[in-house]
Amino acid sequence: MQSNDQRAYDRGVTVFSPDGRLYQVEYAREAVKRGSPAVGVATEDAVVFAAHGRPRSPLMEPDSIEKVHDVDGRLGVATAGHVADARRLVDYGRQFAERERLRYGEPPAVEPVAKAVADQIQESTQTGGTRPFGAALLVGGVMESDPRLYEIDPSGTPTEWRATAVGDGSEAIRSHLEAEYAAESDADAGVSLALAALDEGTDDGLSAREIDVAVLDDDGFEPFDRGRRASALDDAGLSAAS
Repeated sequence: MQSNDQRAYDRGVTVFSPDGRLYQVEYAREAVKRGSPAVGVATEDAVVFAAHGRPRSPLMEPDSIEKVHDVDGRLGVATAGHVADARRLVDYGRQFAERERLRYGEPPAVEPVAKAVADQIQESTQTGGTRPFGAALLVGGVMESDPRLYEIDPSGTPTEWRATAVGDGSEAIRSHLEAEYAAESDADAGVSLALAALDEGTDDGLSAREIDVAVLDDDGFEPFDRGRRASALDDAGLSAAS
């Protein structure tokens, strides 16, 4: 009888177990932990994103694996977990940012976009016939010289960070960030820190072909091309394989 009850809580995303858990949300968090990692670092004047995308086959084109996304030219999102779920949430963030820009005549700040996406994720945890999104997002940007970085987990909880990571190896990455982070760093130092931390969470090292890097500052979203990614790896003292 107890086994049947356990399965009932397991299947129902909207049903709490007797110990107050939503099992499907916890499974979604496990899906995120199996995804390739993404790192966010808020520096004195910028937010830096670095993410590792692992191709499933040497025949796959690495540049087709998108881990860092431009939202509206000024905000960015880095993702870990199920790619399709993450893309759906990125699209929602873009639509929300566009509506806010049209409504108020100015670009939206980081916090309202992050919380709108978090509300969309949370809605899936209390609606029958749906499942939680199997993705975690880092949302960041700079508005009026104020860098802001948020993490959103599969429960729909938005939390602000100075530096954090999601995905596989995130605990090791976060430990490196906690040891090395300095709030007064500039964007270049933030890129080196993000890449060094990302390397802590990967077993085979980083290559310029398999990482995404972007810097968000007062000028907006600036993605790195492959050559600049290789230079950034060199600056961080890491192997810069092509």
